[in-house]
Amino acid sequence: MAGVDLFGRGADIERLDAFLDAARRDGAAWSMSGEPGVGKSALLAAVAERATAAGARVLRASGSEFEADVGFGAGAADGAFGRRPVRARPRRRRGRKIMTDATGSAISLRVNGVTHRLSVDNRRTLLDALREDIGHTGPKKGCDHGQCGACTVLLDGRRVVSCLTLAVAAEGAEITTVEGLAADGELRPIQEAFIRLDGFQCGFCTSGQLCSAVGMLAEHAAGWPSAVTADVRGPAPELDAAEVRERMSGNLCRCGAYPSIVRAVLETAGREEAAR
Repeated sequence: MAGVDLFGRGADIERLDAFLDAARRDGAAWSMSGEPGVGKSALLAAVAERATAAGARVLRASGSEFEADVGFGAGAADGAFGRRPVRARPRRRRGRKIMTDATGSAISLRVNGVTHRLSVDNRRTLLDALREDIGHTGPKKGCDHGQCGACTVLLDGRRVVSCLTLAVAAEGAEITTVEGLAADGELRPIQEAFIRLDGFQCGFCTSGQLCSAVGMLAEHAAGWPSAVTADVRGPAPELDAAEVRERMSGNLCRCGAYPSIVRAVLETAGREEAAR
């Protein structure tokens, strides 16, 4: 929908009044569009108050400083801007879904060696249960679609994206978050390598990267091939940069610390191999 900027030069309350009067007279829908400008939030607050009094139908809103069901712009009223009115579509109000005995479950989650008893909605994700119900904020909510890997945790040693895992499905499993990687206050080799080799910058994705690296190294040690493994019939190949990049490809780093992450994983793999 094209917009009409009322926040540029010449925008004033008289023009706004004319617009609102026409919108009320025509019973038209109105929406807001315009570049941010000085005094925009104050003007929008006045618009909200006047719009309510005018009985104009609010269509949608946007704005850098003020977000609410208020706006004005294209197609609002013939008398104001010489455009054909756009009639509002009825907005459906969806009721908030409430957990009942039929949609909730009492579960026990064992996280980092500690058992937590929870009453959760059957639709609640493991990520939300860990962060909001238990208080382990190491797993991060990034994309919430299983695409960035920031929420990666370990279930019985295998890495999963907790934003796509239901909490009820994790009952009975041993869940390990980044908070549980260090034993007795001592960092694991992968954690120490990340710090020493600068395997992170902002740190938002680091918890998922670390859990994923721990799971990936265990998968390789168990002989699992990857998509770049040349011969999947034999034992898993020796880890190289290409193997690590492929096996860690589900964990994104917006800071671009991938070279250091690969070095940290390769160094840790070498140390674990030497310790066997």
